[in-house]
Amino acid sequence: MGSMNALLLYCRAGFEKECAGEIMAGATELGVHGYVKAAEQTGWVLFQAETQDEIALITSELSFARLIFARQWVQVAPLIQGMPEGDRLTAVKAVVTQLAPRYSEVWVETPDTDAAKTRLGFCGRFTRPLTAALEKTRQFVPGGSAPRLHVCFVADDAAYAGISDPANSAPWFMGIPRVRVGRDAPSRSAGKLAEALMVFLDDSNAHELKAGMRAVDLGASPGGWAWVLAQRGIRVTAVDNGPMAAAAMATEMVEHVRGDGFTYRPHHPVNWLVCDMVESPSRVAQLVAEWIARGHARHAIFNLKLPMKKRLEEVRRCEEIIAKRLEREDINYTLQIKQLYHDREEVTLCLMRDKA
Repeated sequence: MGSMNALLLYCRAGFEKECAGEIMAGATELGVHGYVKAAEQTGWVLFQAETQDEIALITSELSFARLIFARQWVQVAPLIQGMPEGDRLTAVKAVVTQLAPRYSEVWVETPDTDAAKTRLGFCGRFTRPLTAALEKTRQFVPGGSAPRLHVCFVADDAAYAGISDPANSAPWFMGIPRVRVGRDAPSRSAGKLAEALMVFLDDSNAHELKAGMRAVDLGASPGGWAWVLAQRGIRVTAVDNGPMAAAAMATEMVEHVRGDGFTYRPHHPVNWLVCDMVESPSRVAQLVAEWIARGHARHAIFNLKLPMKKRLEEVRRCEEIIAKRLEREDINYTLQIKQLYHDREEVTLCLMRDKA
């Protein structure tokens, strides 16, 4: 086995500081001491520990789903660098054949930045000979329980190689879900909700969103989120003083109510509240918590638009606002938070009441 005493985390470019802060806090909880290497706008962070066992402790005891700003994490060996352009395979193969006896998947990746994306074509081409080499040594066993192999090129001649546990990591290449919405989607934000449903709802809770349910969309205009729900057979009350796109109304599943998203309340409880309003994070958190606390909605998916500074601290403050309000009503709940691929200076939250 190679020495994998570091943890590589992918994130949105510009959020390296928040990603680093989270993994440092998580490591400290587990009694692991280390340091972070991070540079702005690179789209990745490296947490360096003393031993491989310490990194294994983090990836086994800390739930990846708890991390807000990390798209993926990979336990990695030291950086492979100075690779000649004509033969990068030899250097990578020498490392990866020593990291684990078997791999269930082989992903050759690059950080999600404009500069790094020019390497994506190379990554695709490089995957084939690397996979063939591992098949030759009988180390590639697709679909099994073995760890996933990642090779992340952070420069044309430099890459980190390592592994992730498919059961405690992002299941998507580069940590980015591949979301497709129809061309008639009313706005780009439709992709955001479609991604949120993919990330937050799994086999354990997917039954909580099904055709025939009712939802309220606060700040709905032009209707991207209402349209996504309507496509799933959800009847939506779209609340906004602004206009709704024809595509949203054409579903015949959306009722447009002209009004203020902060003062509107439904006549009857609904299954879901969704909200993508451009307002202060704390105000939105208070509003959503009030809806859940008073039983206006059972579950909610919503965005928090983050300030330029102290973004992680602001998210934690909103978590506390929600917790205090729901604790007053003795409501048990699950709160998931993630900066999605479709998010920009924001995070998306999924708040679900637990079954009684």
